[in-house]
Amino acid sequence: MSSEKGNVSRTRPQRYQNARAFRNDKYDTSARRKKINAKLHDGVCQHCKGILEWRVKFSKYKLLSKPKKCVKCLQKTVKDPYHIICRPCAGKLEVCAKCGKEEEIVIPIDKGQDRTQSVTTKNSQESSGLEDELDFDTNVSSTDSGEDSDVLEERFKSMNFERTEI
Repeated sequence: MSSEKGNVSRTRPQRYQNARAFRNDKYDTSARRKKINAKLHDGVCQHCKGILEWRVKFSKYKLLSKPKKCVKCLQKTVKDPYHIICRPCAGKLEVCAKCGKEEEIVIPIDKGQDRTQSVTTKNSQESSGLEDELDFDTNVSSTDSGEDSDVLEERFKSMNFERTEI
């Protein structure tokens, strides 16, 4: 038998192989699936990040229906699935929010912004293409900056307004 104890060497290659890789969004095109696929796994170590990405890739990742209890502060503040420590405690103690070990955090927890807001902002900037070029602080109608119209006109001409096809 192939599962016999000690029999670990295989003499033949794998019999059946998939022709195409599994796609978790092939039949499930819901908003929940899109949200799960776009989720950024921050505040976890490299090992836990790999586990969470595998769960997302093979449709095993399930969202929480209600917050879980944090093992550090004992409050119901854990809103991320498969995590045991809430985001503030994990950021303060610099530990992995999933396993609780003091490993190197791959993507640190973003304390200033909401993580879903930063992901949606990044996606909207990629889709428009002009967001970063039109985002400058000077107001053309205001004269409080001290710049004359020639400087503003020169800055406007130096901007690149080419739109690329995706």
